[in-house]
Amino acid sequence: MKIKENLFNQRIISIDALRGITIFVMIFVNELASVQNVPQWMKHMPADADAMTFVDLVFPAFLFIVGMSVPFAFNTRIIKGDSAKTIWTHTLKRALALIIIGVFMVNAEYGYDASKMIISPVFWGLLAYIMPIPIWNKYPKDFPLWLKNVLQYGGILVLITLYFLYIQDTGERGMTPKWWGILGLIGWAYLLTVVYYWLVSGNLWAMIGFLIFSVVMNSLNLTENSFVHNTFWLSFIAGHLTHGALVSAGVVISLLFFDRKIENKINWPVVAFIILFFSVGFALRPLFGISKIKGTPSWTMISAGICTVLFYFLYWLMEIKKQTKWSAFFMPAAANPLLIYILPGVIYYFCKAFNIHIIPGYFREGVPGIIWSLVFSTIMLFVMKILNKYKIQLHL
Repeated sequence: MKIKENLFNQRIISIDALRGITIFVMIFVNELASVQNVPQWMKHMPADADAMTFVDLVFPAFLFIVGMSVPFAFNTRIIKGDSAKTIWTHTLKRALALIIIGVFMVNAEYGYDASKMIISPVFWGLLAYIMPIPIWNKYPKDFPLWLKNVLQYGGILVLITLYFLYIQDTGERGMTPKWWGILGLIGWAYLLTVVYYWLVSGNLWAMIGFLIFSVVMNSLNLTENSFVHNTFWLSFIAGHLTHGALVSAGVVISLLFFDRKIENKINWPVVAFIILFFSVGFALRPLFGISKIKGTPSWTMISAGICTVLFYFLYWLMEIKKQTKWSAFFMPAAANPLLIYILPGVIYYFCKAFNIHIIPGYFREGVPGIIWSLVFSTIMLFVMKILNKYKIQLHL
């Protein structure tokens, strides 16, 4: 792969802002999920509802942002002089790490036989959420090497031990990928898209072809008696291409913005893709419906359209109009997205393990619950600001 000479080489603050806003909303809706008596538009829509809320847009937005960052990540590594082997190794390690963390999180939630486990599922879950921090923390250069090795390899040893301590509700030892978890799904979608991106050297038209291919495979996978639906390995790949479509959409939009000179005030190719995303999404709606839980192509394409509109607005506001100060509130999350995703789980299992009640039950229902979810999300941003200051950052 060659260096993309036209690709912007400075930090794109609008991408960081979209990432920070998405993570803030993600923390809010995750906390809100445990609150009773809130409007349906503030929760995930049921699988058969043929509708979506802003909650159903959070996951697609994160996938979209992952895709937008891919061209910059590759360009940076190539400019640094990293070999193909180094880049491939890094890619595989990052995807594998996301998949592993996702599987541990899912198994912490359900599927265990507590009566047969040596440690309680709550402590198991607490350790499963904590261990990624020492393993994948970005240690400063002056950090003692021996202590870094102890923390990293010790954390790996704990995760391996947790695997063998886990007893399924079927009586079998060890975990299973009941589903891959949000992080695992991101890992698979990232892996498939990045491998293809590398093979085609980041060619825009080839990435558009991959986006189309992903949507077609997703559609066939949801069509009964199709050859994709009836073939296990094709169905497995197509299932992850559902989310790969959103990552590749992010790659395409990123290339359209930043890998070419925009001579007009309006980026017409991006506008065309916004129209295309919505047109395809609504055209496929009668066949598959809009469903985040089912992962329908209508949901992915409409989500891609909304994400592109949101990013275009941020690009106009921040890159053209230079209105950036307001985004400082969200930047701690943008700089450390994996840790802020894990941290609420650490808090949850810690409180449950030691029977600590942070807030009264009054804040688990209705308007007070909504307010608490906003307060909790804000607190998480300030916590991340402190952790970033002390160089506690997860880096895959």
